[in-house]
Amino acid sequence: MTDASPGWELYRSFLAVIREGSLSGAARQLGLTQPTIGRHVDALEEALGTALFTRSQGGLAPTELALALIPHAEAMSMAAEALKRTASGAAVEERGTIRITASEIIGTEVLPMILTRFREKHPRIAVEIVLSNRTDDLIRRDADIAIRMVRPTQSSLVARKSGSVKIGVHGHRKLIEKMGAPSSLQEARNFPFIGFDREPSARRMLKDFGMPISRDLFAYRCDSDVGQFAALKAGFGFGYCQYPLAKHYPDLVAVMPGIHEFELDIWIVMHQDLKTSRRMRLMFDHLAEEMTAYARGVPSPMRGRRAG
Repeated sequence: MTDASPGWELYRSFLAVIREGSLSGAARQLGLTQPTIGRHVDALEEALGTALFTRSQGGLAPTELALALIPHAEAMSMAAEALKRTASGAAVEERGTIRITASEIIGTEVLPMILTRFREKHPRIAVEIVLSNRTDDLIRRDADIAIRMVRPTQSSLVARKSGSVKIGVHGHRKLIEKMGAPSSLQEARNFPFIGFDREPSARRMLKDFGMPISRDLFAYRCDSDVGQFAALKAGFGFGYCQYPLAKHYPDLVAVMPGIHEFELDIWIVMHQDLKTSRRMRLMFDHLAEEMTAYARGVPSPMRGRRAG
């Protein structure tokens, strides 16, 4: 191992080879030539004093050391992206890039119209969206602002509550007209239900709210919230849905009201180091105001859409 520390460009090429499985794939991803990627990998191996890949029929196979380096290289990658976003616009200007993370449902069903209205006011600010339910992505700095359904506990984060959303069982109107609707969990076993497949967090959440429901109840099993919602809109079966969201789809009808319901808080969160950035504050305040309106069920341009 040499005394000189390998530069980020070497680790960036290393990470691209890990992700793509070949020098050619890494070259396409980074917009570099294959020989350049090869030189970067050779230089990193020389600096570390050991091999990082072995050739196999399937491409380049990472060594044990290479696998151990992956989380550290990914942390460097996220830090580099955060630096680029921070440098993309002066702190006092309304330009640059903002990276937002939100759950699948919020990110696909609620955010698009909210961000469209933001774009109309601030056209020089670009937006990147990450659909994720992780709660540590702001600490890791792979996102600037998060919309979360649980209160953050880290002291380095700034958080504002934007209300709560009630979640309950819904079904498509045509499904209810065809086979009726359950009035209790016991009756629910005689109806097709939509729910999780292998996701343990979904099971834990329902249990925490006093709903010890197993996957055996579900006729449609999917660990994607968007996948479940698509099946609900198609009339496959009954499933859980946010009440404010269901209002935008007139064909979705609440069943078992007041029985199997629970509430989730909405939090707008960002790292405290970003408070001095004007574009971050603009987006933070915009999201807080808009998500408060969504939680209250205030009509928006989303209205009028109909479920399939």
